[in-house]
Amino acid sequence: MFDLIEAKSILKEEVAKFVQEIVVDKVKEIEETDEFPWYMAEHFFKRGYLTLLIPKKYGGFGGSIMDFCTVVEEISKYSASLGLLIIVHTTGILPIILFGNEKQKRLFLGDICNNHHLIGFAITEPKAGSDVGSIQMIAKSKGKNYILNGKKSFVTNGGVSHLYSTFAKTNPRRGKRGLTTFVVPADADGIVVGKKDDKIGMRGIPSTSLSFKDVEVPNTNIIGRKGQGFLVAMETLNRSRPAIGAQSVGIAEAALELAVLFAMKRRQFGKPIAKLEGMQFILADMAASVDAARSLVYKAAYYLDHNHPNATKLSAMSKFFCSDMAMKVTVDAVQVFGGYGCLKSRPLERLMRDAKITQIYEGTNQIQRFVTAEQIIKEHLKTYDRYFRKELEEMEWE
Repeated sequence: MFDLIEAKSILKEEVAKFVQEIVVDKVKEIEETDEFPWYMAEHFFKRGYLTLLIPKKYGGFGGSIMDFCTVVEEISKYSASLGLLIIVHTTGILPIILFGNEKQKRLFLGDICNNHHLIGFAITEPKAGSDVGSIQMIAKSKGKNYILNGKKSFVTNGGVSHLYSTFAKTNPRRGKRGLTTFVVPADADGIVVGKKDDKIGMRGIPSTSLSFKDVEVPNTNIIGRKGQGFLVAMETLNRSRPAIGAQSVGIAEAALELAVLFAMKRRQFGKPIAKLEGMQFILADMAASVDAARSLVYKAAYYLDHNHPNATKLSAMSKFFCSDMAMKVTVDAVQVFGGYGCLKSRPLERLMRDAKITQIYEGTNQIQRFVTAEQIIKEHLKTYDRYFRKELEEMEWE
């Protein structure tokens, strides 16, 4: 696996060079204006960063989950917002890649690649976040079409996407088994984009509500089978969560580098604070945390690329472990900077705000722990070692 990570070093270097040439000088502007960077999206399309997982025969980059994570990590080191642009667009694409038929792939993926159209992922609702089965949007059959009514919230890239992978209930009585996935054009009659959310982090990448009132969508826009929406969502998120982990690693890596450089420069008690034992312990823990998290991200990506049976567990683990790590590392970095870390003129407070959001979107970290635990239980029921089973059976239970 580590050989594969090394093999991605060429891609990593290419992305790093692009970031230095194009991205770095625009990060502050994106943060301050909170305006969507269309020019950056165009750059990303031209370099294949917004078509990473789309097969080459449809005009895409033809890459892997490891490629996806490699690009996101390197870009997020300088701008987590731009890393999010790639993540959420790819998340919107994944249902089509995984469950779309050939005609849908040529139509929708070809449109994305050739016309540089963005796609969003519309699943969260005011009363349905972690509990996907509580989705209330209804899709009623009408001849060769479906009529969608309901409201989505926190739709990242809402208002700037040209398409939305949208989840609605075609059979409300069946709960999550009644969910169906639709690709909905953003310009369909009846879609109203709400006010842009004023977020604490990930500035420049909008999230909005989307209201659907009698929105008519042809049957041919159903992705997968009717009633398969929950599976579509879970398989999609399994593949996007390691990228959240990669984004978190990028954020934490930036915080670590800033903290080390500051600690080497800042002098107290007659020497750089980097030479103080207490400070060295903080820096060492930060570095170990970043490296451990990175290994988990790429192990998860490798498992997903090779259809390993434990991929779901690793995907969930990479998301909650890495985002929690990024939150802690950015807070520690602010501590290293002291008062300077609290200034908006310094990048650390932005990194800390961005890190917080990674703990919440694409499934809260509490949900990821639940998923991980459920997978662990299933695995151990199948493979429980005879020795340990015997030891447990011989224990006296009071």
